Amino acid sequence: MPLIRGCSREAVSKNIKTEVKAGKPRKQAVAIALSTARKNAGKCAA
Repeated sequence: MPLIRGCSREAVSKNIKTEVKAGKPRKQAVAIALSTARKNAGKCAA
C-alpha cells in the first residue's frame, strides 16, 4: 500500500501504522514515515 503524502501528524501516524502492518520493525517504520514527511515538507509549508 502506498504511503500518504503529507507532513501532518495524522499522515505520519497513518504511515507508521501502514509500515508496521507490512511487517517492518517499529523504529524502521517511524524512520520511513518521517523521511516521507520530510520529502513533502516543502509542499506543506505555507
